[in-house]
Amino acid sequence: MFAFASFARSILAGSVLAATALGTAVAQDYPSRSIEWVVPYAPGGGTDIVARVLAQHMGADLGQTMVVVNKPGAATAIGAEYVARANPDGYTLLSADTATLAANPFIYENLSYDAANDFDSIGLTVRFPMILVVNPDVPAKNLQELLDWAGQQGGVPYATPGSGSPHHLATELFREKTGLALTHVPYRGAAPAVQDVVSGQVPFMFVDTASGQQFIENDRLRAIGVASPQRVEGFSQVPTLDEQGLKGFEAYAWQGLVVPKGTPAAHIDRLNAALLAALKDGEIKQRLNAMGLETTPSTPAEMAAYGEEERAKWKPVILSAGIKVD
Repeated sequence: MFAFASFARSILAGSVLAATALGTAVAQDYPSRSIEWVVPYAPGGGTDIVARVLAQHMGADLGQTMVVVNKPGAATAIGAEYVARANPDGYTLLSADTATLAANPFIYENLSYDAANDFDSIGLTVRFPMILVVNPDVPAKNLQELLDWAGQQGGVPYATPGSGSPHHLATELFREKTGLALTHVPYRGAAPAVQDVVSGQVPFMFVDTASGQQFIENDRLRAIGVASPQRVEGFSQVPTLDEQGLKGFEAYAWQGLVVPKGTPAAHIDRLNAALLAALKDGEIKQRLNAMGLETTPSTPAEMAAYGEEERAKWKPVILSAGIKVD
């Protein structure tokens, strides 16, 4: 009996060592071919540019080509469903953002993916600080003056890049906290929305730093306040909304990188290491900062927790405002 038990333990120990060795070998073999990076927006936008900048550095680190593929539509749902249904082997990634992981679950009645359960996080990438801006003809240079002016209008329209966008959510949170009567004017993208505020067709909006930077710098838009806890690099002259009395107001358009649920942990760790190296690269940071972006390096666990926090934050705002997309 003793001899048999000893033999069994030897077999078990050998199996464990073999499995560990196999796992190590698999991790060392990854990646062995090109990796598909899905961007759920059209080429040329901020998300697409960020992906291509990071993919080049990460691909060099991983020793494989990272191929950026654009699958726009349905507020990122088309690209998200594609990745959610992909083989969980670490060869299909998704640029997931506020809409993908925090807003869509409460905006769409029949969402084609499960934001909380269909993905594993790799890590956060960047966030776009949001700035409250007005057309220069609006007689307001700070938050209180804007509130006084808007309160006298009996209803003020505001522009966004579309229903459920981070810009839309930020403005609905603003409406909730200030009690102003506001009317949503959605556009098909940030560019036409910003242009109509610049031209005076719509008096104000929350704009992300990347879309609004040039217009603020050349005084075609007046910045009232930033929706961040601290002032934003490149806009240090613009006070936060918090310091102007709107305590605790915070809103970002943020992004991260995810893979299908069930992707091997060793592959996720390898991707996270490559992502962190890219985000810490001085040239890349400078390039992204010049676009008005903040790099947000994180662990996979930190990104997953942040996604949960954002869903909890925006769910009541979306439900209260009755934001729905068919």
